[in-house]
Amino acid sequence: MTIIVNLDVILAKKKISVTELSEQVGITMSNISILKNGKAKAIRFSTLEKICEVLECQPGDILEYSK
Repeated sequence: MTIIVNLDVILAKKKISVTELSEQVGITMSNISILKNGKAKAIRFSTLEKICEVLECQPGDILEYSK
């Protein structure tokens, strides 16, 4: 069982760079990259909420559960 992070897909669809997202969300580019590459162990709801606000998407668009 694993959680798949589809942030890279959403960024490509919305044509937003990691740099632009990090500036708008208020977290470092390295933390966005860790999340984007699926290396994150956790994410705060406040961070997820801000990412969804900036990207105009739902949490389920970014996170996917896979068996």
